[in-house]
Amino acid sequence: MQDQIFQVEGCESGLEIQKIGNAELDDDGKPRRTGNLWTASAHIITAIIGSGVLSLAWGVAQLGWIAGVATLVIFSGITIYTSSLLADCYRSPVTGKRNYTYKEVVKNNLGQAMYMACATVQYANLSGMVIGYTITASISMAAIQKSDCFHSRGHGGPCSVSHNPYMIGLGILEIFLSQIPNFHKLSLLSVVAAIMSFAYSSIGVGLALAKVISGKGERTTLTGVEIGLNLSAAEKTWRMFRAFGDIAFAYTYSQILVEIQDTLKATPPENQVMKKANVVAVSTTTAFYMMCGCFGYAAFGNNAPGNLLTGFGFYEPFWLVDLANGCIVLHLVGAYQALWVAAACGSIQGLNKALKTYKPFEVKE
Repeated sequence: MQDQIFQVEGCESGLEIQKIGNAELDDDGKPRRTGNLWTASAHIITAIIGSGVLSLAWGVAQLGWIAGVATLVIFSGITIYTSSLLADCYRSPVTGKRNYTYKEVVKNNLGQAMYMACATVQYANLSGMVIGYTITASISMAAIQKSDCFHSRGHGGPCSVSHNPYMIGLGILEIFLSQIPNFHKLSLLSVVAAIMSFAYSSIGVGLALAKVISGKGERTTLTGVEIGLNLSAAEKTWRMFRAFGDIAFAYTYSQILVEIQDTLKATPPENQVMKKANVVAVSTTTAFYMMCGCFGYAAFGNNAPGNLLTGFGFYEPFWLVDLANGCIVLHLVGAYQALWVAAACGSIQGLNKALKTYKPFEVKE
């Protein structure tokens, strides 16, 4: 009888014992990783591009053509640079030992106290993000029902829709999807989610571009919304800082970068492949951000809405708006799994273990 290796893995679907018979193993004793440049890029794009991309037109409207475009380019450069630095932290430069999560990178480089602080903040951040994903997805699902209602009853028809059933349904769906054994099995889900993000972004861009080409684009300025009767200098400043924050937040994915890198094959070196994936994903994302932000601003001018699709109302072409909202839902379902399963579960377990073992006043001899 051939020997079997029992490996204990805990996280996504709880603590489980997996039998691995005659499986090829990596240098750390885990099943051989199969990720590559394109799967890593798909994971990153899924994590970065959310429905917030549809609010970039509003951000550009607050900053204007000069500062808006410059901000998108600057933050993309900063993201590529910092992500490349983090990619080099996946393996210890001395021992070559892998760091499986962002928290382990912090722990091995900055110590136990910073590890605990990082795990706490990361878990809180991810919890807030997945709650936002659930609310946004339910809004999009309700928008589909409302759009169909307006189409059949007219724009003034009674078409109020509750979001609660959709949020409950999404929660149940995520429970089932969380049974996927581990992050390495999420590649297909991330690819589908990335395609969905491209789809609804493209629909928003196409509708905005069609409005500009038809000559219905509204007035734009180099410096964005102008101070006047309806906007004070203080409000203008506040809106600009909000726009800076929205654009910066739209590029963030450091909380799961190391987890994504842990799916890559050992050869070629993981950090080299991850750096290329960073460039591919962030460059692709920036191109879409530019199109959504700039075309949306050109279409709606200084009155750009907070969400590019809502600028067209829940009206015509109703089927295209429905399709875009459907793509948003599918993307957010995949992004929920990529964020929560990959990192948040590890945050809970790692933080719990650290709290049990951390002794801040212990004197080492």
